[in-house]
Amino acid sequence: MTSDSMEAVADPRADEGDAGRPARSRPAEVLQEHIVEIVSDSGEGAQRCGQSLAAIAARSGMGIWTVEIIPAEIQPPPRSVAGASGNRVRMAAGPVTNIGDQADLVVAFNEQVLLGRLNAGEIKPGATILIESGWQEDMHPGIVASYLKVCADVRAKGYKLYEVPMGKECLKFIPDPRKGKNMFALGMLCAIYSLDEEAARAQVRYIFAKKDQRIINANIELLDAGRAWAEENLDIAYRIPAPPVTEPQVVMNGNAALALGTVASGMEVCAMYPITPATSASHYLSAIFEKVGCVVHQAEDEISACCFAIGASYAGKCAVTITSGPGLSLKQEALGLAVMSEIPLVVIDVQRGGPSTGLPTKVEQGDLMAAMFGTHGDAPKVVMAVSSIEDCFHSVITARKIAETFNMVVVILSDAALATAQQPFRRPEFRADWLAPPVNQSAVPEDAHPYDWDERTGIATRFIPGQPNGMHCLTGLAHDRDSHVAYDPATNEEGLLNRSRKLAALQTTLRLEPVHGDEEGDLLLIGWGSSRGAIQEAVDRLRAKGHKVSSLHLKFLQPMASGIDTVMKRFKKVMTIENNWNDPLSDPLVTPDNRRLSHLAMLLRSRWLVDVDCWGNSRGQPLKPGEITAAALAKLGEVK
Repeated sequence: MTSDSMEAVADPRADEGDAGRPARSRPAEVLQEHIVEIVSDSGEGAQRCGQSLAAIAARSGMGIWTVEIIPAEIQPPPRSVAGASGNRVRMAAGPVTNIGDQADLVVAFNEQVLLGRLNAGEIKPGATILIESGWQEDMHPGIVASYLKVCADVRAKGYKLYEVPMGKECLKFIPDPRKGKNMFALGMLCAIYSLDEEAARAQVRYIFAKKDQRIINANIELLDAGRAWAEENLDIAYRIPAPPVTEPQVVMNGNAALALGTVASGMEVCAMYPITPATSASHYLSAIFEKVGCVVHQAEDEISACCFAIGASYAGKCAVTITSGPGLSLKQEALGLAVMSEIPLVVIDVQRGGPSTGLPTKVEQGDLMAAMFGTHGDAPKVVMAVSSIEDCFHSVITARKIAETFNMVVVILSDAALATAQQPFRRPEFRADWLAPPVNQSAVPEDAHPYDWDERTGIATRFIPGQPNGMHCLTGLAHDRDSHVAYDPATNEEGLLNRSRKLAALQTTLRLEPVHGDEEGDLLLIGWGSSRGAIQEAVDRLRAKGHKVSSLHLKFLQPMASGIDTVMKRFKKVMTIENNWNDPLSDPLVTPDNRRLSHLAMLLRSRWLVDVDCWGNSRGQPLKPGEITAAALAKLGEVK
């Protein structure tokens, strides 16, 4: 069990009563869900506090979804509005599929990071705020004045503010309160949300398991002190009733799930170059891959990483390279080589904001067109998108199978929202059919050709180096069936046709996911990737109010499954929901004739000639169900 990957087991005390939880002098208010944020300067442990809270809640049977709050700079100045670092945790009595709208409760280690979250609109009006009170005694008058002003303003705006002497309380146990506030805050949150005392201690023991016992004991003391302080001084207490866990579960973030999916798929080589927000996936692999006889190769740059992976795949088994948007751009020429030479390859792109270095720590879905069409010439690739943490795990297995079956490049699009988000799901049971079959080293038939394209599927039997009779010259130039360089029109066209034909062959095997909601109505929302949970929650809210709204989510973007046009035609209006740019019609220069649409909207309009509108944003934040609901209501107004 780790903060990235842990097994949650059933707790016999975690039922709908308070058995096994600390006795209270006041009754706990029963909630169906709550959103909590813990924010601090970088290095103060707010992210670890949030991850630990999520782990404890998951063990109790709650549904959770988390997302890290990451500043744009690696080490921003302390006490800066833009420097908030931490975690948001959504806890609920049932399954959770997205981060929700605004926070109900915030723990802030200073008033500046609190201001950052307030200015961003991430905190619900009237929310509860617990803030470190030590700043009112700071030696710098400007800091004292800033703290007092923010507290006064927050109270005036109707927030419920509690000033907590976190640093002073931590000094009773450790000399540097910066190294203990997160565990004190965790104790407070466990008390506020009626979380099991021993489960919290077990989590602290785990996260400090490699430390000296004195450090473990000190952090447990801080945890207990935070709980005791909250029970003695706070008049808030909540309980989120959750059914007991009845089957083994894991809790992990999206990057860890991608890494574990790589192991489960049977791929044995990962070549990468560090890039935010994809790096932690390869770090996780580095910690476990060698134990199962596999290799993580850190190349000198993104191009080398892609070429190394292509070479490993050519040698007999499919390899994976993990990157983000700027790295995907650098890999494009090498990806063209893999397409031309028909070497299987899996590319994982954990998208971030762009262009150029853009928003390294923020989310966006801006790489779809680059994944499909970034390479020069006609270079067909399979492009699929993951929509949940569990989907991150299983999609890598699927991608490896497709890559090796069709001898193609398969691009998996994840993003920064999934990379750091945590979610519990049923612990996968390993299946032997996830793995690739043994490398074929039997003799190649005398009359076989390296590119003996099948007339129906375009697939050619793959020759593995070392196979008797299989020797040939591999080239990235246009070539004939014997891999001889050939520039004549007929041969070039034959290669193009068969490489494209493989996409058509795969497309015949795809099945469209069911529509979320009714099969017909006033408005259909279409999305892809990490927005799935938020879109479906927005649809559920709208349908509860009587609106005829449904949604369709696409896993495969190239090729797309059949039937999408049939579904779209059953609705009066169709609109994509995407986390990439589209021109707002409210702009004075934007008209229907010159408006730039979001990626999926352009693809759907061009393929099926259906009037598809689009809504989205590129603010660097995960899409929220509330803002999708508002956009859908505006579109429904056009229907009326």
